[in-house]
Amino acid sequence: MAKWEKLKLLLFPPKCILCGRLLGKEETDLCHTCRVEAPEFPRAKISFSFLAGWTAVWYYSGYVRRSLLRYKFCNVRSHAQCYGRLLAMKLLSQGWDRPEILTWIPISARRKSRRGFDQVELIAQAVARELNLPLTSALKKIRHTPPQSSISGAAARRANVLGAYQAVNPEAIRGKTILLLDDILTTGATASEAARTLLTAGAGKVYCAVVAAANHESNDEKFKNSR
Repeated sequence: MAKWEKLKLLLFPPKCILCGRLLGKEETDLCHTCRVEAPEFPRAKISFSFLAGWTAVWYYSGYVRRSLLRYKFCNVRSHAQCYGRLLAMKLLSQGWDRPEILTWIPISARRKSRRGFDQVELIAQAVARELNLPLTSALKKIRHTPPQSSISGAAARRANVLGAYQAVNPEAIRGKTILLLDDILTTGATASEAARTLLTAGAGKVYCAVVAAANHESNDEKFKNSR
């Protein structure tokens, strides 16, 4: 190991991306407790318009929710590599058609300028490396919209993102199976609209994978107060 890498480990020892505890020598990304107890997302039991299938690593609650909020709003970019590795492992267990194109749902240019990075693009880069898939910028956001988290109700959220995306290069996606990535899925409005845009431009099939999703079957906040 290079001297700089050793020094970096001493100065910035790896921590669990969920609870923030220092990781042991045999631990990667997650501490043992979080790896066992984090609210793992099962196979999706509900469907969303325009998606051939979708999945998530975890439910969006408790430590998972706080971890993603730190990543997005506190500039903890190192989490992207960890999310990408875990999302790649989840995808390998799905049994879906192998995607020909890996892409992501982009944020608006205004939001990217303010935040300094596109949080989903960084995750997508990590997933592409793990799965050895080509990463393509297939969508662009052509209309800045209020954050979905600030809008109540599925219908209002659908209206908020309607027509917000445009396919970048329709010829490149025509007839292709596409894996669409995002960080969080709640009502499914954003993922459905992005998939609709891709299918309208000629894509053959669109799957979606996210780091965390709302529990659509229960109002319980799993893992919220587990420790």
